[in-house]
Amino acid sequence: MKDKKRFVKEKFSRVTRRYDLVNRVGSLGRDAFWRRKAAAELIAFPGPLLDLCAGTLPLALELVRQRPRPVAALDLTPEMLLYGKWRLRRHPLARYITCVVGDAEALPFRNHSFQGATMAFGLRNLARPRQGLSEVFRVLRPGGKLVILEFSRPQAPLFAPLYAFYLRHFLPLLGGWLTGDREAYLYLARSIYAFAAPKEVLSWMAETGFEDLRAYPLTLGVVTIYTGIKGRSV
Repeated sequence: MKDKKRFVKEKFSRVTRRYDLVNRVGSLGRDAFWRRKAAAELIAFPGPLLDLCAGTLPLALELVRQRPRPVAALDLTPEMLLYGKWRLRRHPLARYITCVVGDAEALPFRNHSFQGATMAFGLRNLARPRQGLSEVFRVLRPGGKLVILEFSRPQAPLFAPLYAFYLRHFLPLLGGWLTGDREAYLYLARSIYAFAAPKEVLSWMAETGFEDLRAYPLTLGVVTIYTGIKGRSV
């Protein structure tokens, strides 16, 4: 588990400056749409919010763009947060975002601190994803909502093999060319195919205590948005 954390932290620190570019090019620009959909799930929640595995802050920014309110953006890799904060240094909404270096599996926050939480493309990178879910549950207030945006495996017979080819061959080539670290994108492809199917992720959330569970795919199943509510009786 420690080895995975160390590997993920090291790789993300090395690709920080080109990470968003690879995401944008590799997703054909769909990554911004995915984040808008995820952030919209919390539009009714006045905050404070928690953005886990926040990276260079694209989802945190989208959350405050849709509705200005306090967002704590947590990531294991300080280089990602520093770069994101530097990019937003003149953005009028940046004042709503507070960066926190920390581990999503051991959150440095008190119980019942947040009305909502997001995690974009981070759950599969956790060494203990169920522990991460348990920590989110702990820091959410009763009635609070968790929104997870994560890669998944398309099931459509014609599209699935094309996507598999893209992941295993084109994405490592693109990522290696743009960042100089092909291994990081080989890891990305492997992590997507090794990660749990949506039904299993929902079962983890249910075991943790989340209610009103939903999962819906976007872009032919390339990604899935998961949502769950912490019951008010907790």
